[in-house]
Amino acid sequence: MDRSSRGLNNYLNGISAEECVERAYCDAGAEVAERRWRGKSGEVDLIFKAGSMFIFVEVKRAKSFRTASERVTIRQIGRIARAAEEYVARTPLGSLTPIRIDVALVNERGESQIMENATL
Repeated sequence: MDRSSRGLNNYLNGISAEECVERAYCDAGAEVAERRWRGKSGEVDLIFKAGSMFIFVEVKRAKSFRTASERVTIRQIGRIARAAEEYVARTPLGSLTPIRIDVALVNERGESQIMENATL
């Protein structure tokens, strides 16, 4: 597979993984606030609103949940935290807005596993 085909394949797999995670959150009662939101601090794959809380989600897809979890870095979590601060600054409550940062893992079968309040 050439580089361009691999890039397209990775992009489509990423979209598919995000859709899988979106279904899981929506089934649990959350509403999609943003998809692939980009701020000055970086991009957040998915942002949900659950009651008054915003949930910022990094989606990782790999053959297994373990491999996907190994791809999450402290730097990424920090970037998402900064992006979350930037995002809620535009909401009525600003920095008083309740937030949570999750990591959603998706395996090659399209199954998802959510790690709430992700920390490394």
